[in-house]
Amino acid sequence: MKYLKHVGKYFLMLRQVFKKPQKWSVFREMLFREVEDLGLKSLGIIAFISFFVGGVVAIQTALNVDSPFIPKYLIGFATMRSMILEFAPTFMSVILAGKVGSYISSSIGTMRVTEQIDALEVMGINSLNYLVLPKIIATMFFYPLLISLAMFLGVFGGYVAGTLTNLFSSDDYLYGIRLDFDPYYIQYALIKTVVFAFVIATIPAYHGYYVKGGSLEVGRASTQAVVWTSVVIILLNYFLTQMLLA
Repeated sequence: MKYLKHVGKYFLMLRQVFKKPQKWSVFREMLFREVEDLGLKSLGIIAFISFFVGGVVAIQTALNVDSPFIPKYLIGFATMRSMILEFAPTFMSVILAGKVGSYISSSIGTMRVTEQIDALEVMGINSLNYLVLPKIIATMFFYPLLISLAMFLGVFGGYVAGTLTNLFSSDDYLYGIRLDFDPYYIQYALIKTVVFAFVIATIPAYHGYYVKGGSLEVGRASTQAVVWTSVVIILLNYFLTQMLLA
């Protein structure tokens, strides 16, 4: 019953979030700020991790297919499929859940315990719409760009790893990338990314908005937000894969 209560409260929160903003000029300013805080500031860590993950996937694949009966171009094929289908959209979203989710939960939670949200409500401002909707729009529009960059850098990282280690030739790797390429896989990855972005923006916002107590409770709420966001991402990944690829 406790979990059902939180689920119902979460959807009631979303109902308030998607009401029409009162002042578009203020909303636009908040949106650009959230794009910078939630998107642009995550660019470095996503680029760094995706590049080296792609290199590790390529090296591990090369070491595990070290057989004259297995063509070397399968290394590029496996790296490309792994990065597009799973590592870029899901693995990077879990990382963003930790980085961005904790920031959202702690920032909104701090506003709650310092009574800033109460002050917004007294002024007649829909605090949920004001605080959460810009975050949702910023993540859902910007994260597909981040994940697209992660796909490219992951595949490129595999290419660089092969060039440096001489485990496979660049020609075989590039041929494997082009082998049986299906553009729908990119569409599938971006659909997952949009869904995950919505989760990353809303679940931490829920935990931060309804926190009670002081700074210690804000820290606990941030931890719970990251955990539950990651759990929901993994569960949705399973169901989305069943629906979109099965």
